[in-house]
Amino acid sequence: MNPFNYSYPVNVYFGEGAAAKNMPAELSKVGENVLLAYGGGSIKKNGVYDEMIKILKDAGKNIIEFSGIMSNPTYEPPLLKWE
Repeated sequence: MNPFNYSYPVNVYFGEGAAAKNMPAELSKVGENVLLAYGGGSIKKNGVYDEMIKILKDAGKNIIEFSGIMSNPTYEPPLLKWE
């Protein structure tokens, strides 16, 4: 295998108002489409969903939602059928 470097930097912001303060600058670094992936209803019950939708729309992003993700999701590849 050829040598390579894989970098996956992550910034994590905490505290009240952290998303509204920091997301616009972070969103300016990415493309126009954003995948919003989440599980059940807690993101909507606690207000995070509405806050993030507003931030994303204000930044002019196209939002693609993927909801209903189970906790600790698994993946089982489909069975291959040989004829």
